Amino acid sequence: MHRGERTMKEEIRVALIGLDTSHSVEFPRRMQAPDCPEQLRVEGLRAVSCLRFEAPFTNKQVLDERQKQLEAWGIRVTEDFDEAVADCDAIMLEINDPAYHLEYFKKCTGLNKPIFIDKPLADNYENGKAIYDMAKENGIKVISSSALRFSQNLVDACNKVERPTNMYCYGPLGIPPVGSGIIWYGVHCFEMLERAMGLGAVSVDVKKDNAGAVAVVEYPDKRRGIVELTVGAYTYGGTLRAENNNVSYIVDNFMFYTEELREVCQFFRTGEASFSLDDALEVMNLLDAADKSYETGRPVKLKR
Repeated sequence: MHRGERTMKEEIRVALIGLDTSHSVEFPRRMQAPDCPEQLRVEGLRAVSCLRFEAPFTNKQVLDERQKQLEAWGIRVTEDFDEAVADCDAIMLEINDPAYHLEYFKKCTGLNKPIFIDKPLADNYENGKAIYDMAKENGIKVISSSALRFSQNLVDACNKVERPTNMYCYGPLGIPPVGSGIIWYGVHCFEMLERAMGLGAVSVDVKKDNAGAVAVVEYPDKRRGIVELTVGAYTYGGTLRAENNNVSYIVDNFMFYTEELREVCQFFRTGEASFSLDDALEVMNLLDAADKSYETGRPVKLKR
């Protein structure tokens, strides 16, 4: 067996890039923490290393606490990129600040390893498209998503309403230390929207008020999506409608990291996933248009 090849029964060794997000702890917890509840555990993955660096979304104390936890689970934490990726089969880009995504994706492109980019794909459409083009041109296996896409209740609703004419979803509008809250945290709701409505959105029109923002997304064939982002509310859900069907769902926050990690594991092992980089780029396109509409108060067409 050549170096880097894994059998179906072997664990896939994962390098984490970034420590400024709680996901850098929550995903390894589900891979290998001894006290992880059985229903949350995902077999087949093992985090072996993590690249730590300073970023605007956290501070040294939090980074130290996260490093201590990862090291307790047998994960090597380093500030050297080459050391972090030296002995892994796959990479999870876990950086809270999306402005860093393109930079670190470029660092990973020559490694010939599958890559998962945690939400959102990038900090704007142009950088997201650069990642997309680089992946396609170089045959790099990449996926990117929010965990909300895999909520079982949303998946069940989508199976019951396979082609909705209307989709309404709701969730929080986060306030980031830097950058756009629409892009950084609105990604969760726009992932749910794209999961239900698919590709092909035409434009986004955002209205903001003291409670947050509401985005109206236009699709061809008189279809419409509505995304409500509320400051200070941290529940997710929505409703899918078709001509003679109406299904509502509420997201189970307890399970969605596990549901996402199962998809990531399948992708790392087989190269296949239930979604594609085209979906991630569509979400990035929606987010970029929504952010511009939020700032200008005018509808913004998606880029094609």
